[in-house]
Amino acid sequence: MTASTENIEINWRPLRLFNLYRLTLSGLFLTLFLTASTIQTLGSEFPALFLYTILGYLGLSILYSFSINRHWLPFHSQLNIQVVSDIIAITLLMHASGGVISGLGTLLLISVGTGSLLTSRKIALFYGSLATISVLAAESYQLIHGINVVTHYTQTGILGATLVTAALATNFLARRSVESEALAKQRSLDLANLEQLNDYIIQHMQTGILVVDVNNDVILINESARRLLNITSPSSSMPLSNISLVLQDQLQVWKESLDTQPITFRSSKTSPEIQPKFARLGNETTAGFLIFLEDTSAMAQRAQQLKLASLGRLTASIAHEIRNPLGAISHASQLLGESPNLDTADIRLTQIIADHTKRVNGIIENVMRLSRRDRAEPVLFNLLEWLDGFTDDFLRSEQIDNADLEIDPTSKALEVRMDPSQLHQVVWNLVRNGLRHSNDYEGQPKVILKTGIPDNEKKPYLDIIDHGPGISPEQTLHIFEPFYTTESSGVGLGLYIARELCEGNQARLDYIKISNENGGGSCFRITFADPRRKQQQIT
Repeated sequence: MTASTENIEINWRPLRLFNLYRLTLSGLFLTLFLTASTIQTLGSEFPALFLYTILGYLGLSILYSFSINRHWLPFHSQLNIQVVSDIIAITLLMHASGGVISGLGTLLLISVGTGSLLTSRKIALFYGSLATISVLAAESYQLIHGINVVTHYTQTGILGATLVTAALATNFLARRSVESEALAKQRSLDLANLEQLNDYIIQHMQTGILVVDVNNDVILINESARRLLNITSPSSSMPLSNISLVLQDQLQVWKESLDTQPITFRSSKTSPEIQPKFARLGNETTAGFLIFLEDTSAMAQRAQQLKLASLGRLTASIAHEIRNPLGAISHASQLLGESPNLDTADIRLTQIIADHTKRVNGIIENVMRLSRRDRAEPVLFNLLEWLDGFTDDFLRSEQIDNADLEIDPTSKALEVRMDPSQLHQVVWNLVRNGLRHSNDYEGQPKVILKTGIPDNEKKPYLDIIDHGPGISPEQTLHIFEPFYTTESSGVGLGLYIARELCEGNQARLDYIKISNENGGGSCFRITFADPRRKQQQIT
């Protein structure tokens, strides 16, 4: 039903009720007149006029029923006709029953008052004036024709003044009621819009928000909190312990001591670290609690940018202080190696000097490259299509067997948000490491690229799986630290740079120990940021 139809129905409904009153009144008067002989007032002066008037009044009421239901005339036209006919009919009934002293004139108050509720102020004043003129005319007629010996102009004047006052008062109340109703509807609409806006803001905030009551039952949880806590099922009106025991324990500790600083935690092994904050809702003991959950990825990205800025200034000074003497050492060792008077041991020593100067120079180059790295510019792209282009480029550049690198056929076509050039650098490094550690594996492929998305999360991932010997638990704790390496010729910055690049895109790089037919195997998983949310650029 449209709004206009609703307004029409609202207007016609009181008119139907008004006519139902008219039908009841006319039917009751007719019944009383025909059966109740003890009521001497009804039609006491002119019984025939009373009977014909009440029959006509009843007939008009029946006719009005059809007219209202079928909308033969516009609403206000029917209202005016019906109120005027009420005034005429009641005035005639009053005249036939002895005039104002019959008491029937008070029925005019109902008709005039009801009509004034449904119309404008001018028409309401017209109803009151017409009713007043009618009762005055009826009283004057009785006086002129000698029907009443005693005049009742005082009662008639009071009734007329009451009719006009009732018309204006009811119309004023009706207008205030309509204005109040319109204002209430507008306020209700404003509140509904504000509530919808607040809900939209809360649900789309980057910060996770939970509201719990004093019993630690969750009242409200937004989409960011669901994402951070890996919640897929409805979680409102359920205990906080069912969502996160760690979060409930921290909230309980905070309740006991408000000065306690919450610690970060993870909802899963591959999820980012979450920093909770707590606040009480109100000062009452029965008030609930507000929990804020901050994804530390953005903070880590900002800290990384500050760290890289400091590293850039440091490496600039290191380059000036070390590179020149390092070049001189390297050049001197080359000249010394070309001397014909050197024995085998001395030649070996000059070679060691050359190798280590080259390694130190490589460390400086890597550190400077890391510090000069451009800010990430994440874009949304199809990961599977990107991998097809990456494998073709890698196989062509590294000149390896095509069967050694394979995209898992069960991989899903997912959209991810990351800087493609930086992802290219990370995956290239990881694939190259995987191939190097899988040299002893006789089967193919040696490295597998697999995409997917966990059932309990909404963040896509990319796995780089090799068939190498794996990494021991002790080494796993340090593999992402700068300058940590297990190879004599390694620099120890590859995995560190790879993780830094991922964190610069609000992604994560984790090591997952696996076991394959070779007895070992490693998996480096890149867990991308939620592709539905555009990342904030950290400057």
